[in-house]
Amino acid sequence: MIKRELKAIDYLEQGELEKIHKASLTVLEKSGVEFYSQEARDILKKGGAKVEGEKVFFPPELVMEQVGLAPSEFTLHARNPEKNVVIGGNNTVHAPGYGSPYVMDYAQNARRNASYDDYVAFTKLAGLSENIDVVGGVLVEPNDITDHLRHAKMLQAAVKHTDKCLMGSAMGSKKAQETVEMASIIYGGIETVRKNPALISLINTNSPLEFDGRMLDALMVYARNKQPVIIAALAMTGTTSPVTLAGSLVQQCAEILSGIVFAQMVNPGTPVVFGSASSIVDLRTGNLAIGSPESVKMFSVIAQLARFYDVPSRGGGALTDAIITDNQSGFESMMVLMNTVLSGTNFILHSAGLLENYMTMSYEKFICDDEMLGMVKSYAQGFPINDDTLALDTLLKVGSGGNFIADEHTFTHMKDMRLPLISARLNYASVTELIDTPQRAHEYCKTLLSEYQNPPLDEKTEAELDKYIEGLG
Repeated sequence: MIKRELKAIDYLEQGELEKIHKASLTVLEKSGVEFYSQEARDILKKGGAKVEGEKVFFPPELVMEQVGLAPSEFTLHARNPEKNVVIGGNNTVHAPGYGSPYVMDYAQNARRNASYDDYVAFTKLAGLSENIDVVGGVLVEPNDITDHLRHAKMLQAAVKHTDKCLMGSAMGSKKAQETVEMASIIYGGIETVRKNPALISLINTNSPLEFDGRMLDALMVYARNKQPVIIAALAMTGTTSPVTLAGSLVQQCAEILSGIVFAQMVNPGTPVVFGSASSIVDLRTGNLAIGSPESVKMFSVIAQLARFYDVPSRGGGALTDAIITDNQSGFESMMVLMNTVLSGTNFILHSAGLLENYMTMSYEKFICDDEMLGMVKSYAQGFPINDDTLALDTLLKVGSGGNFIADEHTFTHMKDMRLPLISARLNYASVTELIDTPQRAHEYCKTLLSEYQNPPLDEKTEAELDKYIEGLG
């Protein structure tokens, strides 16, 4: 978790932000949002929204009243309490890639279907990382596990191979409920889970201005159990949202606000995150362009809007449109990642491993992204300025033309600087073989996985999880 010392950057002027806010309220009041769940519509109607068929209309005062019930920050609890994280405020929390059906095979230079073994391997890498805080969810889509067990096996892997915070399944009420029941096994009972949130889940809108029944059903399960939910818009400019960034942001804001209102009507005080995974579309090809500066602009405004509504934000990641781990994947990912952090985003999904605009995960890219996360973390945390670090006594002692290498102050602080994982800091004359960064990442990844040791897990808990999953058939 990054405790940011730098003030978050406001991308828009206050007046510009308020125009987006007011336009979003107008959309919610006059256009409305489709909610494809009778139970959800009944809850919204009872709470004061106007319902016509499957469409729900939200009076502005109702929106602001309900959004005001959501906490400005909350703690997500890991099974190792030392790895709890606070989501909100000046904190930035990272989670790895999410939802990719493919994995890039470095040796073959070709992508293939993701497997459960890949899921476990990426989970281990996330567990080892000093920069990744949350695991679980759909880190990759394990195509070799039957659908009705997939969510349970993924959560089991996250618990067995790490002791970090967890993401839950959002694939309907049944899987969400089973995820909560597994969490109660891990954390010692359902009441403990409800008092100390242990799962954060991703609830995506269906742009433009829709929520499907599966997502709504999952949201209700988590909200009733007081588990945090990320309400995230998935708008694509010129196709599922207006082509202009401002128009797309109005739509996204309306979608997210309607989801937050619903979560509060299900259970007031439910922790929520104001989120976006939206992107522009390159209308020449019809493809997403998530590694574009325009997408970063939207993420920056989403973070600013979240501060306006006093709730945590989600956006960005190490995003790229590159299909291999190359220069493009590096400069696009660093652009998105750095600017998302500096914009004050609280939860960053897709922080490591992604290629090909959400479609593919790469082991080598994961390692490179972890390197970038460490660099961004170091930058965002600032550095101390005090009598010791100002080094005035040392400067006066060494004086003009001196050398600090043998000074005691240098020995005291020589380990203050971050050391790279894989970045090269050698000169040409000192190397015997020229190896590029992806190759170094490939070798480093193999070493990490070969030496990995699972954190301790109570044998009784592990046995109960096994028994529970067996019961799912």
